[in-house]
Amino acid sequence: MKSAVVLAGGEARRANGQEKYFFTYEGKTFIERLIDSLYGVVDEIVIVARSPIQCSRFQTISNITCISDIRQGKGPIGGLHAGSLAVKGDLIFVSACDMPCIDPRVVSYLFDAIGTYDVAIPQWNEQMLEPLHAVYRRTALLSYLESHTSLSLRTMIQTMHARYVPVDDLRALDPDLRTFTNINKLEELEQINISSKRGPWGSSPKV
Repeated sequence: MKSAVVLAGGEARRANGQEKYFFTYEGKTFIERLIDSLYGVVDEIVIVARSPIQCSRFQTISNITCISDIRQGKGPIGGLHAGSLAVKGDLIFVSACDMPCIDPRVVSYLFDAIGTYDVAIPQWNEQMLEPLHAVYRRTALLSYLESHTSLSLRTMIQTMHARYVPVDDLRALDPDLRTFTNINKLEELEQINISSKRGPWGSSPKV
């Protein structure tokens, strides 16, 4: 069984506090686009919010489960902890909620790439990874998250048996690597909407 965990609990400080998952791109909200992309690849989708109140904002979305952080204020690590406990699958695709262009073919590729590893993670170079666009083994996540001191995703990955997937290997599926596009600021939202009307555009790596 394959699962997806979408982390939606950030406070969106760089977006003036606005809820990025309800930003609109090409006629759909980010969260609608994400779910549409994942439906054909995974067996279940779990959204992790920071509170039950935030969870209530997703109640009109069908075929998903929303849970809230168990360990409050821990950032993505806290969301991973709650999500890993909630899912049923042993393999988990983890995504941030501000990625409106995730390509299901890339997600499927990462599921295939993990093999016997703990994580299949896209890599731009030795310093730049995509920890919130990666497939993890649930048992490895729970083992690490049971007892850890660092809130760094990079530190977590360094403890795992990782399969690093060069992003260039994914260009056959997504030539412009749009799948990694993440939107943090209102200016970036405006830019991708303008670019969408003009034609093909590329993405920039997320540290």
